[in-house]
Amino acid sequence: MTGKDELIRQTKLAFDFIQKLYIEVSYLIKEIEGLLLEEEEKFIICRPSGYGITARSSTGLESVNVNMWLLRKLAVSFVPETQTKLERGQTFTEINEDLRVLYLKIMLDDNNIEQPLIYSGILFNILKKPQGERWIKKFENLMGHIEYNEQKIFYNPDDIDYEDVHIKFKGKLIKNNLYDINDSETLYDKIIVPSLKLFRE
Repeated sequence: MTGKDELIRQTKLAFDFIQKLYIEVSYLIKEIEGLLLEEEEKFIICRPSGYGITARSSTGLESVNVNMWLLRKLAVSFVPETQTKLERGQTFTEINEDLRVLYLKIMLDDNNIEQPLIYSGILFNILKKPQGERWIKKFENLMGHIEYNEQKIFYNPDDIDYEDVHIKFKGKLIKNNLYDINDSETLYDKIIVPSLKLFRE
């Protein structure tokens, strides 16, 4: 096999692996979504611009942006059915003093981690500040903002206390190694149960 043939083979293998990884992550999110829908609160997945994940990505050609072509980190959130409305494929979750959001963040790769991680827990005490009133109409508007500022927000995930000119909120996320979540029972015990406990406190 020539050097060129080997490079072609390795490229195909790399893309096949990444696609399979993303498919497995999507199955995991959908399983969590199904389990949370069965709870008494009937949690609904937030849909900022349709049924999907939220991630910071880029198509820029600068070297720092090329590094973000692949989705390395992604997030979804869930709220009780009674606290949101589904309109034209998007949810509308009003920000008020009672809003508590289940937040799920998956980190497949980062300079600061040794292996893929999954964070799960809650965001609460969410408050729009005067400069945020112009564009924050619903919680879903915050998803991209949160992921864009994730290094500031999640540097201490078990005690989040974040504030900027637009928004202020608190949170608590529990960390698990992603590849330790390898069956439904472990998923329920390590992700669903602790997250619901935080939500219901």
